[in-house]
Amino acid sequence: SIPAVIITDVGGPEEEAGAVPPGSLPVRKLSSSSASSTGFSSSWEESEEDISSDPERTLDQTPVFLQTLDQQKPRVSKSWRKIKNMVHWSPFVMSFKKKYPWIQLAGHAGSFKAAANGRILKKHCESEQRCLDRLMNDVLKPYVPAYHGDVVKDGERYNQMEDLLAEFDSPCVMDCKMGVRTYLEEELIKARKKPSLRKDMYQKMIEVDPDAPTEEENVLRAVTKPRYMQWRETISSTATLGFRIEGIKKEDGTVNRDFKKTRTKEQVMEAFSEFTRGNRNILNSYLNRLKGIRATLETSPFFKCHEVIGSSLLFIHDKQEQAKVWMIDFGKTTPLPEGQVLQHNVPWVEGNREDGYLWGLDNLIQILTELSQSEDLH
Repeated sequence: SIPAVIITDVGGPEEEAGAVPPGSLPVRKLSSSSASSTGFSSSWEESEEDISSDPERTLDQTPVFLQTLDQQKPRVSKSWRKIKNMVHWSPFVMSFKKKYPWIQLAGHAGSFKAAANGRILKKHCESEQRCLDRLMNDVLKPYVPAYHGDVVKDGERYNQMEDLLAEFDSPCVMDCKMGVRTYLEEELIKARKKPSLRKDMYQKMIEVDPDAPTEEENVLRAVTKPRYMQWRETISSTATLGFRIEGIKKEDGTVNRDFKKTRTKEQVMEAFSEFTRGNRNILNSYLNRLKGIRATLETSPFFKCHEVIGSSLLFIHDKQEQAKVWMIDFGKTTPLPEGQVLQHNVPWVEGNREDGYLWGLDNLIQILTELSQSEDLH
């Protein structure tokens, strides 16, 4: 009989290996130490991971290995060797296991599975599905992952979309969360209705900034959720620039998500310079792509009538100097009442639903423009 195949990582956080092309052997993993139980819905608990108490700077870079379930038998048949080679070179293995440690940057862990044919599965979210459906018929389509409907796998429902990393060779990845806030107005209202004291949020607050709590909060050793939600946005460039860097994965697999207190233009510029290694061609490619997104947003019917919260721009480049940017994560993107539109570049006042997306994008373009003109580039 043909032995089953296990694909896993040595010593590092593991993700589901996922679906296999038809006719291939099923691929499974042994455990999932970092899997989260929820996908990308508009729940506050998920977005709360944006400020985790223990930044993971690196993930294990050990290559994927294969082993049979029946390890005691020394004989390895030719059929097993053939299957081993076939699975070892499968695009989904390379794509998911080696390229996707970045999904742990911003609370994405456990939300993804690999799929065949250059696709990836993301835990189903009703609001994201609605957005992706509409985006496939919008002028923004070239700037978002291609959507291929929903599927059920292992009893769970997933949105099936394009694997944006498939065409890249050892990609570097950056996740920038756009807008002046990462919570919906309804989340703030809901949190105010039951303003219970949260010791866990107080703990997160003092680990990031020991001086942040008030005297009363220090006595109680707790803060309310609304207070935490609003404070959280003020410590990063979300408040100062209309976007923030969530995390960076370098080509060697090293992950850095310690950008919670990156607030100034200079700090962001330094992060982008390090991310691109001062490569002028890569920076210019990113800049051109961002300008394309900016111009398209102006004419997009979808963008005009949606409040875009918690969405990211995903930057990807590789050693071949291939570089692209995509709009991703629409789980909190909400349609406006009929006839209402947003400007996306005016200050948010509670009740106006403005998200500041264009303001953040304009700041991002300005920062990269300045950086691209630096004499230190090569």
